Formats: sequence, C-alpha cells, structure tokens
Amino acid sequence: MISSLHGRLQSKSPTEVVLEVNGVGYSISIPLSTYEGLGDLNTPTSLLTHLHVREDALQLFGFATEAERELFRLLISVTGIGPRMAQGILSGITVHDLRDHLARGNLLALTAVPGIGKKLAERLVVELRDKMTRIESVQPAATPAGDRQMRMRAEALLALTSLGYSRPSAEKALRAAILEFDGTDATVEQLIKASLRLVTR
Repeated sequence: MISSLHGRLQSKSPTEVVLEVNGVGYSISIPLSTYEGLGDLNTPTSLLTHLHVREDALQLFGFATEAERELFRLLISVTGIGPRMAQGILSGITVHDLRDHLARGNLLALTAVPGIGKKLAERLVVELRDKMTRIESVQPAATPAGDRQMRMRAEALLALTSLGYSRPSAEKALRAAILEFDGTDATVEQLIKASLRLVTR
C-alpha cells in the first residue's frame, strides 16, 4: 500500500497532480482543498495518499492532511459513494464543516455541497454521524480563506439552482468555472457569471 509520496511537483490542476519521485511520475487525483495548499511547480511536495484498487485500474488519491484522507475513507465506506464522488464532496466542504453538519443533522447545509442530494445527505447523517469522531483529533484549524472559498462555491450553486438550472448541470458548470480561474481568487459573482456561460438546462 502506498501511504504517502514525496517528490517534485511536475504538474498540477485543481483535480490532479503529477509528482515525480525518483524519476517516476505518479498521477494523483486530489480535491480542491489540497490543490489550494500546493506550492509552485518543481518544488518539493509531500502528499498523503490512498490507493484505490479496481479490477481494471489502480487509482491514487492525494491529500494535504490526515483529516482529509480519513474523511475520504469514511465517505467511500458509504453505500453509493465512490472515490470520484468522495473527491468531489471534499472539494465542496471542509472537514470541520462536514462534521458539524453531520452532528447537527443539517440536511439543508449538506445538500448545498456539490454532489450531495437529499437522499445522500440523509444516508451520510445516518452512517457517518458517529464515525466522524475518529477524525476529530487530526482536524487542523480551519483557515478563513478556505472557509470563504467553500462558502462562495455553495452560494454560487444555490444561485444557479434558484435560477432554474438542474443541480447536475449547475454542478458541472461550477466545476468548469472553478477550473477557468485556475486557483486564483474569484468572487461569488464571478463564479456565477462564469457558470452561466457554461451551464445548460
């Protein structure tokens, strides 16, 4: 099992990095929360990893913190959530906020996260509420910048759905809009405008 990797950051995008370790380039899928903490290209970088084994492929997922990795593993233990969906959920909410929403049974807040509908939100509360204490001790202090970005994405998604766009279409457009900004700061208004150019009903 590959538990962590340390090497040169060869390339990066909001969903994937290539880390060169001893001449070998590892393609690693990451959530947006991990991407936002990455340094410049060609700098030494360390990531905690989870190796997902499928019949036809081996997939590496990388995380900046142990809390993110633990949450990822809890998410994929829930019926109906695969690693890609877990990666998307981690891109839309902080560990701290997710634990808080689960503890309170706050379905409205959970369904504001891209990828989580009402039924899935209910399942998450039932299956993970008690298990979230496992990652309490490794949860780092939330950063104001990270919290602000997560809130802006949730607000942009709510705005798109309130305008009559379906949730799947709104989520797809929002992800594309975030990629367009390529890690630079964007306001809620900018995210909404960019998403409106990309969304389809």
